[in-house]
Order: sequence, then structure tokens, then C-alpha cells
Amino acid sequence: MRYSTLCYVLFLILFDAFLVESGAAGGEKDGVYIVYMGAATEHGSSKNEHAQLLSSVLKRRKNALVHSYEHGISGFAARLSAAEAKSISKNPAVVSVFPDPVYQLHTTRSWDFLKYGTDVKIDLSPNSDSNLSSRGNDVIIGILDTGIWPESKSFSDKDMDPIPSSWNGTCVKAQYFNSSNCNRKIIGARYYYAPDDDDDRLVDTPRDINGHGTHVASTAAGIMVPGASYHGLASGTAKGGSPGSRIAVYKVCTPYGCAGSSILAAFSDAIKDGVDILSLSLGYRSRFSDLKEDPIAIGAFHAVENGITVVCSAGNEGPSEKTVSNDAPWILTVAATTIDRRFKSNVVFDKNKVIKGEAINFANIGKSPVHPLIYAKSAKKADADESDARNCYPDSMDGKKIKGKIVICDNDKDPNLYYTMSEVQNLGGIGAVLVDDTKRGDASEFDDFPMTSISSRDAVEIFAYLNSTKNPVATILPTTVVSQYKPAPTIAYFSSRGPSSISRNILKPDIAAPGSNILAAWTAYNGEATDKSKEIPKFKIMSGTSVACPHVSGLAAEIKSLYPSWSPSAVKSAIMTTASQINNMKGPLTAELGAIATAYDYGAGEISTNRASQPGLVYETTAIDYLNFLCYHGYNKSTIKVISKKVPAGFACPKESKADLISNINYPSIAVFNLTGKHSRSITRTLTNVAGGGNTTYSVTIEAPTGLTVIVSPTRLQFTKNGQRLSYHIIFTPTVSSLQKDMFGSITWTNKKFNVRAPFVAGGR
Repeated sequence: MRYSTLCYVLFLILFDAFLVESGAAGGEKDGVYIVYMGAATEHGSSKNEHAQLLSSVLKRRKNALVHSYEHGISGFAARLSAAEAKSISKNPAVVSVFPDPVYQLHTTRSWDFLKYGTDVKIDLSPNSDSNLSSRGNDVIIGILDTGIWPESKSFSDKDMDPIPSSWNGTCVKAQYFNSSNCNRKIIGARYYYAPDDDDDRLVDTPRDINGHGTHVASTAAGIMVPGASYHGLASGTAKGGSPGSRIAVYKVCTPYGCAGSSILAAFSDAIKDGVDILSLSLGYRSRFSDLKEDPIAIGAFHAVENGITVVCSAGNEGPSEKTVSNDAPWILTVAATTIDRRFKSNVVFDKNKVIKGEAINFANIGKSPVHPLIYAKSAKKADADESDARNCYPDSMDGKKIKGKIVICDNDKDPNLYYTMSEVQNLGGIGAVLVDDTKRGDASEFDDFPMTSISSRDAVEIFAYLNSTKNPVATILPTTVVSQYKPAPTIAYFSSRGPSSISRNILKPDIAAPGSNILAAWTAYNGEATDKSKEIPKFKIMSGTSVACPHVSGLAAEIKSLYPSWSPSAVKSAIMTTASQINNMKGPLTAELGAIATAYDYGAGEISTNRASQPGLVYETTAIDYLNFLCYHGYNKSTIKVISKKVPAGFACPKESKADLISNINYPSIAVFNLTGKHSRSITRTLTNVAGGGNTTYSVTIEAPTGLTVIVSPTRLQFTKNGQRLSYHIIFTPTVSSLQKDMFGSITWTNKKFNVRAPFVAGGR
């Protein structure tokens, strides 16, 4: 195994172990707590204020303070006992006190595919450019991740303009990193001490030893680099979504995890520094029941209050429902799709019969089927569980039966694939075939070991061969690339799905973007490798909503460069209302296993780089919308006034503040529930004209499912000037006594130039 791959695998194993063992967000106990005190004052919060509150419960202990949040956000993180945390929580200036949670990472052809693969081009004015190519000279994308490898060619600042005058950040000096590592592309770099970090010089630096942050940053804003590939695979020009944008690095993740206290500190610094977009490819395994205890939701709220668009990955816990994370309404939440490139590693057996396999491996054990083949169940130890043996679990197979053979392993328990590979290798197996429908479109990397994944349907044929011959043989071919694969995109199997656990009355995820088999820049760190001859790749292929997220961040940066005065919600709306719901076969988007996808899978659809620059109309979700959301979500006025320092004078929660009213906040999608019998629900939306020019009239098109009547009034909207806002009403009425399942449709406003689409979901109790 190449050392870069080994480092990454070890990082993930250690990282997962930390998440399981830390229990940071568990019950009451001594440890690090976050004390959230709402919004900072206009001139920032005072450390003295935080210190006084802390000293009121701490009598003699020193060094209790971990982080102090002063910009946009007020509060701090400190080492407290459970009793001390409870005492502080009673202070009227405190919104919430909660244990420091630990987040996990949600771990080039994709941009060309977005541009040419499925996009429907529109007739733009002669002075416009639909390609969104490298305009973002003064746009700053903040990346909260594992740091950056600044020497990568993707981060060259050749021919870039001077750093924007709006930038207030810094490039810190640290181990293996100094100010010369920043330039006109990487204009800022910070790192954060996590509470449980050891004294590790490679932790206390913005330098990326993991690779994830480097990959994310180059996907969002890397410059064009010709001749990029991963050991010869996926060769071409690597580029980010906004090559002209600047990058500000906030290293919040280490091998010990991504501490919520560090994430909140990075949000506070980013607000002060003057970033335009924040990109977070990380999340928490469990859903937060209270937004006041979710550092990402808290930080994002205050970032959006300060005009920053926050883009987050939806998570990799699909395809189960209600797994989407980072689903607060002020966050732009991103699901993952495949692109039209696959990595083929076929199985050849019997007399040169071929079964399609999918994986990345560079092994070469020959093209002819000459190696003995065995099903792992047939090698079961006498005292082992049959299911464990089928899945090639450790200590379940007889090594004497495995040695020198290609092993077929099931994957119906979804184990760590690298444990499977390691077990077969350790027993002397020369290759492995994994039967797994979940890996389609997402090529796992097995490096120098011949291992591949096949579908359960194709496995029937190879099992029939095994049962019909005394001496079955096979081989596994090294990886080759399949281009222009159809259908694409599809929803990646791993991508987390809706509905939202915060509220069914907000449709999440918001949008989808390429997140499977994406090539981007990588770290050159080789750690303590004993074999220094191993080539360290400058680019690497990764999958996950982690890599879907920076695609949207890059697109958001390009829109922001065109329209600097646009609010985060206008940028979000432009991306959502112009999204595509078709694949490169002109059919509807599907999930990886072929079922028709829904808005719970992809939100509004897959991003359109051609159309998002001119959406025509936008849904602007205002500050009042978000304040009302907090009311409907159950927070009282006094708490809201602490959370937001921008509460208008005289603001009060609506008299009837209930969860169903969340449907009425001016969001670019619609979710409406508790439709029973023939009881109707009325929803209002407001559109803002951003197309410029004079009179223009939009007419409505409704796509409604059987069993639901949807009436829109008025059916025409006539705009006479730029910036004009017009509202319309939608009445949802079920035509059946009870809606047995959630139903999906859309409302689209169209003139001769633009289509402005809002998806909806409706359901019963």
C-alpha cells in the first residue's frame, strides 16, 4: 500500500476511535464545555467579561479557559466540572452551556461535467458569461478543515491581483509553516488548539498532514493545473470552482477530531477576518436536538448575520432517511452525486468470462484466470460465526484455506473495507472480490492489493461457477477509467438523506453536487515512512459529501463576485432555483440503485454552473424570517434577543408560534405537513427581481402529485423594475383522506428567459 493511502486510513481509524471513546457530547460530566452567550456586541465581546463569568464559579483553578469568542459570537470554552457548568448556565446572560462535541470529516472532471454534461444553457445577454470562470478576485473562501499544503500547484498566486483591502486576517507562524507560505491565493492561515491535543508539532500548525483540507480547498478555489492525475488515473486539468478566489485556512481538525470549541473559534475569527464564503466539510454523527448546542449551527447563524454564506456537507450516512446533518435553515446543505467517470477493475474467471468490478487498485496479477478462487464462507473456522466468515471478519477464516487464493467476501454488514483487505492479506490471500451494491459509483482505493467490488446481481454468475467446478480460478484486473458513463449524475449511495431532524417543515438537503471519485490536490506529508521511495501523489481521488460541499462553495464564490451586495440567502436561492433534475440521458435523477430520486435525496437538484449566474428571481430569506423560525422552533423573545443583536425594536414572536408555521419562512423550497382529510394549508412566498431591465412577466407552472391539489395565486407576476418584490400564495389540499407518504412536486415561475423552480414536499402527520 502506498504510504499516502496508509496515512489516510490510519488517520480515519484513529479518528473514528476517538469519536467513539470521547463521548464529548454525552451526559453531564467533567470536561470541556462551551458557554454560548449569543451575539457579540458591535465592537466585539470582551475577554474580561468572559473571564469574570468564569471566575465567578472557579475559585483557584488556572488555565481553565480554552477559547474566547469575541467577534460575531459571544462566549467561551472552558474546562469545567458538571456542577460548574450547571452554575454558569443559570446566568441570565448565558444562552446555553453544553459539552464540547467532536465532529467528523465528511469524507478534474467534475467541473467539466457540470458545465457540459447535463446543463441546459440559456440565452444570456451579449455582455454576460455563463461559464463563471475565475472572476472571484476579491472573494474570500474560508475553509474550516484539516489545514492546507501550501506548496501544491493548485495554490499558486501567479498573475493574481493584490490581496483585497477588505481582508483583516493573518497568516500565523507555526511549526513547518510561516508567513511565506501564504501568498495572494492563500491569504490567511490559522490553527486551533483542540482541548485534548497532545504536544504534537504537526497538530499545532495550519499545515495539512491529512490531505482532506487540501483536497477541499483546491476543489473550491484551486487554479488550473494541467497534467494532473492520481498515479495516471483521471488525468487532465485539475481546477477549482472559483480559480480566482482567495483562500483563508482555519485548521479545526486534527487526528484527535474536530472539536466544536475550535469550530466556534474559527467562525468568530472568520467573521472578524472578512471572509465572504465559509465551507465546512464536516459534521456530527448524531443529530442535535437543540440548535443552541450545535456549534456549527450557532457559528453559521452569526456568520450569516454578518453577510457570510455558509456551505456545509450533508453527511455520509445514506441512504437511510432522516440522516442529513448541518440542516439549520441558514446553512446551504449539500448532498453528493456521481459524475460520468467510473474506475473499472474487472474480475475474469472460468474461460475468460468477465464481471464488471469497480475499485482503484494498481496491482497486476495477470490477465488470465489462473489463481484459485474461494468463497470466504467455505474457509470458515469451526468455531466462527458463518456471517462473520462470509464478510471476511478478523479471526473468522482458516488461513490454510485462504493462502494463495482470491477470496470472495460479502459486505452485508458494511465493515471497514480496509479491515477486510488487511484480513485477507494477513492470511496470505492474493486478492479479494467484495460483493457490495453500495459501492457503485464510489471506487474504494486498495492501492497495490488486487481487490474490487461487484454487484450482488453479477455475483450470482460467479457463485454459480464456484458451485459447478472443482477447481475454480479467476484474476482481478488493474484499474482503467471509463469516461462518459451513463446515467450520470446519480445520487451517491452514501449521501445523507432528508427529512430534516430539526423540522420537517424545512426541506433538506438544499442542493446536490459532485461528490464521488473527485480528483483534487493532496498533501505531500509522508510522516515516519520507512520506505521513502514510495511516490507521494500530488493529487488524489476522494468521495463523500466532503467533496460535494466545496463544489457549491466555489459556485457561491463566483456568484458573490458577480453580485457583491447579494445576501447569503440570495446566493443560496440563485443556486437552488437554477438546479437541474435530469441526467445525461435526459431522464430524471436516480439513486445509485436505480430508483427515482426525490428532493429528500438531492434538495432542489444538482448545481448548474451555467444558469446560477443569472437566476432572474430570488427568494430572499430575511433576518425576520430567521427570527420567526426561532420563535416557531420554541425559543422565547428574551432568548432570541440574546442570540441575535440585530433584533429590530418592537420585535415580538407571533402570537401563534408553532412548528407548522416554519413552512412560511421565505425559503427557496417548501415543506408543508399535517395535511389531513381535505384540510387545506396556505403558504406564502416572495420573489425579488434581480434580472435588471424593465417590464417582465412570469407565469407559473405547477407539478403536483396525484392525491394533492396545489393552487397558486396569482398565476402571473409582473415586475416593472429591478429589486421589486412580489408575493404569491399556495394552497395545498389533499384529495385523499390521509396522505400515506410524503409527496413531492415543484412550482416554477417562467418568462422567456428564466425558469425559477422551487421544489416542495407535502405530507400528513
